[in-house]
Amino acid sequence: MDFLLDYISVNTFWTILSVVHALLAVALLGALTHQAAAVLAPPRAGATGGFVVHFRSVSGPRYAAAVCVLWFLVFIFGAWIYTRYRFHVRILIEQEALFKTLGAFELKEHLTTIGLGLLPVYWHLWMNARNAAFDSARKWLTVVLAAICWYAFLAGHVVNNVRGFGL
Repeated sequence: MDFLLDYISVNTFWTILSVVHALLAVALLGALTHQAAAVLAPPRAGATGGFVVHFRSVSGPRYAAAVCVLWFLVFIFGAWIYTRYRFHVRILIEQEALFKTLGAFELKEHLTTIGLGLLPVYWHLWMNARNAAFDSARKWLTVVLAAICWYAFLAGHVVNNVRGFGL
């Protein structure tokens, strides 16, 4: 990636990487939120109009591939950014004794890794969406992944707000 640094500064590079990571995370958050709404409160037959009806009337199986790809991409971009975070952000947060913020971020790391490990099960359950035996597991795994995604998104924003935008 050194050839890029001939054209942009190091801080600009990491800022672009952070923005791409955030945009992918928003897409993942939206997909999982739609899917979780669809499994928690499926629209009733004959229900018409309204934002809420349209929000939760998505086809869950169609979102499964996007969720898996987006989770993986967000995870990879986050791991790449973590290399910079570890030496330029975390040390300063430790020096300021913001241990609750650090703990929230550590929990985010662990939860997103668990979510990454759950993706094959999630994929299998959604690829067999017509199998009624998987309905409960599919529903709750989707809700758990959505909750992890929301927590990770919010915790990432808190850490970014504590240290600043450009890493």
